[in-house]
Amino acid sequence: MTTFKKPNLRLWHKTAIFCLALSLISWGKYGHEHINRAVVMSLPQPMQSFFYNHIDFFTTEANLPDVRKYTIGDTAEFPRHHIHLEAYGNYDEIPRSTKDAKTKYGAKFLTTHGILPWYIQDMMAKLTAAFKGKHKSDILLLSADLGHYIGDAYMPLHTSENHNGQLTNQKGIHGLFEAQLPELFGNTYNYNAGSPRFIDDVQKETWRIVKASNSTADTLLQVDRDLVKQFGGSNVYEMENGKVKVNMYSDVIHTAEYSKAYHTKLNGMVERQLRGAIASTASFIYTAWVNAGKPDLTDLDNTELTQRNATNLMHDRVLFKSGKLFGLKSEKEF
Repeated sequence: MTTFKKPNLRLWHKTAIFCLALSLISWGKYGHEHINRAVVMSLPQPMQSFFYNHIDFFTTEANLPDVRKYTIGDTAEFPRHHIHLEAYGNYDEIPRSTKDAKTKYGAKFLTTHGILPWYIQDMMAKLTAAFKGKHKSDILLLSADLGHYIGDAYMPLHTSENHNGQLTNQKGIHGLFEAQLPELFGNTYNYNAGSPRFIDDVQKETWRIVKASNSTADTLLQVDRDLVKQFGGSNVYEMENGKVKVNMYSDVIHTAEYSKAYHTKLNGMVERQLRGAIASTASFIYTAWVNAGKPDLTDLDNTELTQRNATNLMHDRVLFKSGKLFGLKSEKEF
């Protein structure tokens, strides 16, 4: 692969401590919160009224796996967010079930190279059981977590060893794609990804998502390499006191000019991946509910609460038809 030399590389390396981690916050707070909020608006009745009663919780909890990962430091959380497909060899020979994966690779290998698709399957089994038992708190928390991990599966670099462009001298590409671009251009996206569908084979669908996402990773990396050449290595990063500027997570900040050019060259990729995450999360949650026997969720909340929210839900549905979401202000990272 073609490589390039970035400006002030020595200074940049001193500040870019993030490169030692697998990633920062997948899809950023902006992306994960928009995915989960759109999921609620995508669900069919009678599920939707229940989830709408808790839409703010469901939206905020989209970031909980990253809070466990980085703020709390839960080491068990780290491998759940990614999978290095290259490390597992031939795609067709990768075990599709968690049990078979543990037998073939062992715990250390899985912890190092990620368990994302297997963990999604495990979460689906737990969510289905929660729906069957009508355990309100479990349903909400597991569904919100599921939205996060499916979102991660749709972030192409979460499926690759070159997760932050570190193998091709493109460190910082991760944060640019998943957080800075959505923050800059997400208000132009259409978050209405259609109605959920029943998934006949959850295991097969999970691996389809991962493979399809991984197939776009080389493209987003190549577009960045080509564009940096066009920019001549200058005006790619925000500079401060002669150093590349970083955000609160030590992630490098790209200039508005470069970000806009990169977003344009990607030709809608960021929006497509976000919409895919919305559609799949809604379909997975819907499938868990159907597989649980379509339990009635209306009695899990106070009737007055549902009635009071009915008018707002009606208005939000109208807005969502145009692809917009109401009342969402995500914390900025860039």
